[in-house]
Amino acid sequence: MKSRKKTAAVQDLRTRDHSVWPGTIPLESFYTAGLGGQIFFQALKQRGALVGTRCTPCKQVYVPARAFCERCFAELSEQVEVKPEGTLVSFTFSGLDRNGCSLEKPLALALVRLDGATTFVLHRLLKVSHPLQVEIGRRVRAVLKPKAQRTGSTLDIEGFVLL
Repeated sequence: MKSRKKTAAVQDLRTRDHSVWPGTIPLESFYTAGLGGQIFFQALKQRGALVGTRCTPCKQVYVPARAFCERCFAELSEQVEVKPEGTLVSFTFSGLDRNGCSLEKPLALALVRLDGATTFVLHRLLKVSHPLQVEIGRRVRAVLKPKAQRTGSTLDIEGFVLL
C-alpha cells in the first residue's frame, strides 16, 4: 500500500502545475581550485599554457589538471602541457542566460578534446552565430586573453575558434 501512495504522489508532482516564488538566498562561498586546479590556473596565467596531469595506469590525461585519477583514484603528479588546438566533440547554442532571460544573440558553447588530452573542456565557441556554421569533428583553437589581463581563471580562455 505504501508504494502505491508514493507512486501516486510522484505522478501528482509530474502533472501538477508548479508555481515559482521569487526570492534570494544569502550565500557566501569561497571557491578553491584545489591542488590540480592551481597547477592549471597558474600555468594559464603565467605562461598561457594549458596543463593537465597524466594517469599512467589508466592512460588518461586530465585537463584541467587534477590531483587524483577519477577512474582508479591514483595520485596524479606528472604534469602534461597540451596544445591549444583540439577537436570539437559537441556544441550547443543557447538563447537564454543563466537567469532565463533572452540574450541579444545566441551563445555558442563548445565541448573540446584538446590535442594530448583524453578529457573535455567546455567553453564558449567564438565567431559563430548559427548552428549551420559548426560541425562536430571540426578543429578548434583556444583564444587566450593577453598576459596582462589574465587573472588565473577559466575566463583567461576567451573561448575557442574554428580553424
